Parts: sequence; structure tokens; C-alpha cells
Amino acid sequence: MTDKTDEIPGETPIQRALRLKKAAIAAKPKPPRGGRFQREQAAAAASSSKSKPWMTR
Repeated sequence: MTDKTDEIPGETPIQRALRLKKAAIAAKPKPPRGGRFQREQAAAAASSSKSKPWMTR
């Protein structure tokens, strides 16, 4: 197993931190895409905005 903190020649500490941050974000589980879940989320967003007239343009 390779260690994600391996040094890359010429990499600055900021570049290393950004690379590690992107790797941590990519490793997180993603919400399901498509299907019933997406339709439910869209319906919930549409219905909740009706009670917030200040959110419209």
C-alpha cells in the first residue's frame, strides 16, 4: 500500500496540502445520483422555495 504523503520532488508545502485535501475530498462517499433519490431532492427543493418569497428574483 502506498502512502499518500509521499514526497514529490519540487512540490511546495502548499501544493502538497492541496493535493492531500483533494485526495481526502475524493475519498469521501458521494450521494447517490439519479433515480428516485434525485427526484425526491428536486421536489423537496421546489416545494420549500414556495414558502420563501424573498428568495425569488
